[in-house]
Amino acid sequence: MKRIAILQHVAFEGPARIADWLALRNLPARTHHLYAGDALPQLDDFDLLILLGGPMNIDEEHLHPWLGAEKRLLRNALAAGKRVLGICLGGQLLADALGARVAAMGQSEIGWWPLEKYADSRHSPLGRMLPQRLMALHWHAQAFGLPQDAIALYGSAVCRWQGFVWEERAVALQCHLESTPESVEALLVHAGEDLRMAGAVQDAASIREGSDHCRSPGMPLYRLLDYLSGPHAALR
Repeated sequence: MKRIAILQHVAFEGPARIADWLALRNLPARTHHLYAGDALPQLDDFDLLILLGGPMNIDEEHLHPWLGAEKRLLRNALAAGKRVLGICLGGQLLADALGARVAAMGQSEIGWWPLEKYADSRHSPLGRMLPQRLMALHWHAQAFGLPQDAIALYGSAVCRWQGFVWEERAVALQCHLESTPESVEALLVHAGEDLRMAGAVQDAASIREGSDHCRSPGMPLYRLLDYLSGPHAALR
């Protein structure tokens, strides 16, 4: 049975639908609330490491001292052959650990926007399992590049790299496939000022109306999590 450690960066961006998947699969997991002073897990504590989102940038260690330790844990986890899923900020941290650039996009992408799968995704067993198109929630103004030897999964009109898989055991997502109506509302309450930013930004009413889309990303998210937690992710 896979042991799962979840790193949460702010109170209002929790596991959401990931928690539903954990309950459905009866898998053990511990959430480490880094913003509240929780200690990071040890390498021997987990098989799959999940890094959630957050409003901070990856270089803001002066504001969030735990970021430096989290980066070291992530690099050590990758070197040790652990499996990793990074979402939004977590995806940026993963890309950074793999040597890719993380930078401001020049505009924000907030709201429900479609993703299109890259043709190169066919080179990944995971990529072949995922649907060609997805509608997902986005909430970011920074984005990651594509690490060397990674396979691109998705892109959107505003953000070139919305997801990648590396060595079939590490996956980064810029979007939020884990969204639920409750997690969407939490973002609107705690990060609503972001809707004033320029770019592909929907208003609060449109984002709330889009919460119906929360039902459709569930199956792709579950496929991805099943892959990372199961035998399919074994290196060959």
